[in-house]
Amino acid sequence: MIVRNQQSWFRLLFVWNGSVLQSILPQLLFIGTVSCVAVLTHGRIFGEKIPLNTTLLTLFGLTLAIFLGFRNTASYDRFKEARYLWGNLLIASRQLTSQMLCYIPRQEDVQEMARLIFAVVYALKHELRHTDPGEDLRRFLGDETAGRLMDRVYRPSELLHELRARLTRLNRGGQVSDAQYWTLDAQLVEMGKAVGGCERIAYTPIPFAYSVLLHRTVYTYCMLLPFGLVDATELFTPLLCLFLAYTLIALEAIAGEVAEPFGLAPNALALDAMACNIERSISELCGLPLPEPVTPRLPYQLT
Repeated sequence: MIVRNQQSWFRLLFVWNGSVLQSILPQLLFIGTVSCVAVLTHGRIFGEKIPLNTTLLTLFGLTLAIFLGFRNTASYDRFKEARYLWGNLLIASRQLTSQMLCYIPRQEDVQEMARLIFAVVYALKHELRHTDPGEDLRRFLGDETAGRLMDRVYRPSELLHELRARLTRLNRGGQVSDAQYWTLDAQLVEMGKAVGGCERIAYTPIPFAYSVLLHRTVYTYCMLLPFGLVDATELFTPLLCLFLAYTLIALEAIAGEVAEPFGLAPNALALDAMACNIERSISELCGLPLPEPVTPRLPYQLT
């Protein structure tokens, strides 16, 4: 995710890193070329004038803008829910650690289970990003346990099961009462809900047909636009069409990035920083060494 200091209004006009302009520049060059062709041919294709006017384009553009608005809302809802789930994971992890420190007599047991919580968080991060969790798992669990987990498909669920099994053994051994056990288990349930919610978002994309329809409509409109404006705007047609195309194509590109909140795109969630924040918070509670925080590097940082 890109993190920036507050920019002045003037500098914000020329921001490059973090803007979707980098990814849509070829499309804009194509629309600019089509606009120049429309100016040179006076709105004709193979000698025939295309019967378009600004009124039709305005009505079509208004409908398209509403459609894009719904698409961006749906995408941002996924992003917002993903951030909410990671916030719940932080809260449940803190509460579980605090309760274990109060209920479980041996500090060593609590620290071992805290490392399991770290492993859950980092395993989830890697699962959502489809990256290799081996290094992080070995850091928290050791080579043997990490090697066993690498054979699993749903590693966060396996780690939560191990946490519950350890609490169950403490309960059966009389170190944790039944009431305390159910309190601790309730926090594990909350962590499981957060894990499952993230998996639901990651593995249930916005329907492909919906994205294709919007994509085709945006590009069809942008290619027809110069032929409808050329009579009214003449030599200014390429400039106006590029501005309008930038707005529409950029909105579609932003919606595509935000709809995948766990990816590595500049506008995805900062999972590295959030996972590190959970680790630091729990380490402080347990008296473990705090890792270095993930902080932004100027002028921006991808995390």
